[in-house]
Amino acid sequence: MTEDNQPVAKRPAWIVILRIVLVLLVLVVALAAGTVVGYVVFGKQDASDIWSWSTWQHVFDLVFAS
Repeated sequence: MTEDNQPVAKRPAWIVILRIVLVLLVLVVALAAGTVVGYVVFGKQDASDIWSWSTWQHVFDLVFAS
C-alpha cells in the first residue's frame, strides 16, 4: 500500500455550521412531532395541552417520583 501525501480539501466553515444547524433543527422537529403523536394519538388527549406547563410538570413528577 502506498500513501499519497496530497492535501485534503477542507470544507468551508459555513457549510459545517449549516450542517450542524440543520441536524439540530431536524432533531427538534422530530422531538415535536413525536410529542404530538405520543400525546394526541396514543394518549388520546387534546393537542393544545401539549404546550401547557402543567402537563410537563405532571410528566416530570411521574418520571422522577420517588
